Order: sequence, then C-alpha cells, then structure tokens
Amino acid sequence: MSLGDDGYGSGQGDYGDNRHHGTRTRLPEGEVDPYAPPRRGSGRAGRTGRPSGRNLITVVGVVVLLIAAIAFANRGGDSGSSSDNGDGSHRTPTGGQATAPTGTKPVDGKTGQIASGFAHSEQGAQSAAANFAVALGGDGMFKADSRHAIVDAIYTTDAAAKLKGPQDQAYSADFLKRLGLDAAGNPPKDKTFISRTIPVGTKVVAFNADSAKVAVWYTGLIGMAGTGSTDPVRTDWKTWTFELKWVGADWKIEDDSQTDGPAPVAGDIPASGSEDITKAVKEYGGFTYAR
Repeated sequence: MSLGDDGYGSGQGDYGDNRHHGTRTRLPEGEVDPYAPPRRGSGRAGRTGRPSGRNLITVVGVVVLLIAAIAFANRGGDSGSSSDNGDGSHRTPTGGQATAPTGTKPVDGKTGQIASGFAHSEQGAQSAAANFAVALGGDGMFKADSRHAIVDAIYTTDAAAKLKGPQDQAYSADFLKRLGLDAAGNPPKDKTFISRTIPVGTKVVAFNADSAKVAVWYTGLIGMAGTGSTDPVRTDWKTWTFELKWVGADWKIEDDSQTDGPAPVAGDIPASGSEDITKAVKEYGGFTYAR
C-alpha cells in the first residue's frame, strides 16, 4: 500500500495549496517540515527525506530477527549443560541425558557373538547391560548348546552354574512346542521363529568400583512368522535390571530380574504380513550397543 492510500495523502492537498501560494511555516531549529519536498544532500549521504515504507519494513524485520536470535541463543545456552551455583561449584542436570563423547572405548572385542571387554566405568556398565539384554533375549536362548554358551559368557562362574539347570527345565520341550518349535528349538521349515530384544535406554541404579546395578528399558519381538502361524510376531515392553560384578577385566552378571513396562500407547500403523516380517528379520542385523 502507498502512502497516498493509507491516509497520509488525503491531508496533503491543503498543505500543498499553501505551499503553492508561497505561504511558509517557520519551524523551530532542527525540525523539518514533513510535507516539504525532500532535500538532496552531498556526498555518500544521498537523500535525507522521509524513509520509504519498504526501507522501514526492512529495518523492523532486521530488528525482530536479531531479537529472536538473541533469545534463542540464551535459551540454548541454558539447556544440556552444567550451571553455576554462585559459589564456584556446578550442578549437573538430572534426568536422562543423551550420549556424550567421553574418549572411552565402550567395548574392546567379542566373546563368540557377544560384545566383551567393557570399560570399567558407569558407561561400560550400561553398555554391558544393554548387550547382555540383547543376548539373553535372542533366539539363541531357545537351543540348549547356544544358551549354555551365552550364559557362560556373560554370567559369573557361580551364577552360571546355578542358572543353567533351572533354565534347561524352563525351556522344556512342552514350552518350546507352545512356541511352535521342536524339542531342539528349531522352527518348521516353512516358518521363521523371531525373538529379539531392542534396548531403548539404560539407567545406572547404583555403582561402585566392583559392582553396578543397571536397568535396561527395552521392547521385544517374539513369535513365529509364516503362513498359518498360530503365534504371530508381537511386541512387548519390559525393564530388565542387572546386578553386575567386575570380574578380571570385564563386567559379568551376578543376578537379574524383569518387570513389565513402561509401555507406550500402541500406534495406528497396520501390522505387516508374515512375509514382510520374515524378510526384515533376515535383512536387518542387530547392533552392538554402547553408551
């Protein structure tokens, strides 16, 4: 919209008549007649008349952007960092925090298919607990030989010796049959058995030099994929808490327990067919988890 359209132009005619008849109004020193023709300056200063509407909008826009940038910078500086208490000390924000680089390698190698050689620190304990949850929630636990190898690799010697017998009883032929597996833990030829644990997050409950208690919040997949399956693949949500002990040069499990949840509201994405699930499980491998 031009100046003539927004009201300023309607009053200009009266003043214009006076100017055309030679009438002049004397203004105090330093003031400028807003209705006088713009005067030309010299040098780089150029024209010294009223700024155009376009220039005014540009100036206002720059000021608004500058204020917004300053506010954003101040807000960003307050989050995710330690803050001064006024006495020279610092407090660390509570609650879950994203992984930050520490320079500590979370894992050095593997024992079979399981990560090992975790750092002797809270970070290493969390990494160990997440990887142990993956191993214990995998389909290898449904076959006696691989189950014994997993237990021997991640539990203390005493804990493993006490655990293997009761586990063998729990993974009985009757239990495996209810899952669609044979007595050796194998699925039918035309079907794929799926069991996976996917850690969502870890939390250190307690920690000292020789022991740690770490909770792993995870979602799991379990079921039989294939045409005619009576146990389709489903998800669940649980928290797995591990009591770890530093043995030699690595973390080992002394004891563990599970509780249900916390579970989010189920989404509205329709379930995929058994062929898609089978294809995804075969194509997408698991991870070595590290914090």
